[in-house]
Amino acid sequence: MGTVSDSLRWGILGTGWIASEFTQDLLANGMTITAVGSRTQESADAYAAKYGIATAHPSYEALVADPNVDAIYISTPHPFHYDNAKLVLGAGKHALVEKPFTLNAGEAREVVALAAEKKLVVLEAMWTRWLPHMIRVREIIAAGTLGDVRTVIADHDQDLPDDPKHRILNPDLGGGALLDLGIYPVSLAWDIFGKPTSVTAISSASPITGVDRQTAILLGYDGGQQAVLHTALDTLGPNTAAIIGTKGRIEIDSVWYTATSFTVYDENNTVVEKYNQPVVSRGMQYEAVALEQIVAAGALEGRELPPSETVEIMETLDEIRRQIGLRYAAEH
Repeated sequence: MGTVSDSLRWGILGTGWIASEFTQDLLANGMTITAVGSRTQESADAYAAKYGIATAHPSYEALVADPNVDAIYISTPHPFHYDNAKLVLGAGKHALVEKPFTLNAGEAREVVALAAEKKLVVLEAMWTRWLPHMIRVREIIAAGTLGDVRTVIADHDQDLPDDPKHRILNPDLGGGALLDLGIYPVSLAWDIFGKPTSVTAISSASPITGVDRQTAILLGYDGGQQAVLHTALDTLGPNTAAIIGTKGRIEIDSVWYTATSFTVYDENNTVVEKYNQPVVSRGMQYEAVALEQIVAAGALEGRELPPSETVEIMETLDEIRRQIGLRYAAEH
C-alpha cells in the first residue's frame, strides 16, 4: 500500500486546526473520510460542508456509533485524549490519537490495554515517524554509515501567542512547551536510541500561567549515548536536528519534524548524501496509511511506533515533568 488507500473509512473527532490539516492530507491522497463529529451540530455541519464529508455528527458519541466509520482520528487537546480514546475503542473503532497520546503514562497504559482487550489498533499520531526522510534516516543508521551513533541534538522552539487562554499556555488544556512541542525531540531520541537510563531536565516557567516556558532535557543511555534536547513556546529556534556518530553525521534541516531535507557528512566533513524528496501534501497521510497497513495485516501494532513505546515515551515525559514540577488538574 502506498499513500493511497480505500480500505478504511475514517471519522474525524474534533474540528480544530490539526483536524483540518489531517483531513486535507487524507483527501488529497485518495483516502476515505465518511464522518466528522463535533460538540455542536453547527460546527460539524460547517466542517463537513468545507471538506465534502457525507455525515456530520453533533457529538463524539454519535460519531463513534456511526456504522460507516472504521477508524477515528482524535484531534482534541491532549487532556481529552484519554476519554476520547476510551470512547472510540469502546465503540469498536480503531484510533489514531494526536500526540501527546495522553497527559501521563498511567492514562496511556489504560488506553493501550483497552485497545489490546478489544483487539483494535491504537496509534499515536507522531506523524514524523512515518515521513519519508525519517525512514531514510533510519536506513542510513542501520547501514552503519554513521559508525557508532553517539549523540542526538534537536530543538522544537516556537514563538506562539501570549494569550493566557491560548491552548499552549492554558494549564486546563495541558499547556506548556513540553507536552505540545518537546515531545517531538523526546520521541526522536527514543526513535534513535530507545529507552534512556537517565533523564535530567531544567525548566523556566511562564510568568503568564505557570506552565513550562522553556525546558532543556538531557537523556543518557547504557552505551554512553546522549540526547541534548530543547523546547520553548515563546522563542523561535532553528528547529533542526543532528544525529552524530563516529564515522559521520546527519543534519536534518528546518523544520526537522516535518517533511524536509537532510545532509549526510562523513568523518572528514565531506557530503556523502543529500536527501531532498518532496512530499505530496503536508505528509500526515503517512500515519493514517500506517494504521491502515497494520489493520490490513491483521496485526495490532507496527514497527515504527508500537503502543508499548508510546507508553514508555509518556513515562519519560512524566519524569521530566516530575523534575520541573509541572502537574495538570485534569490528570487521571
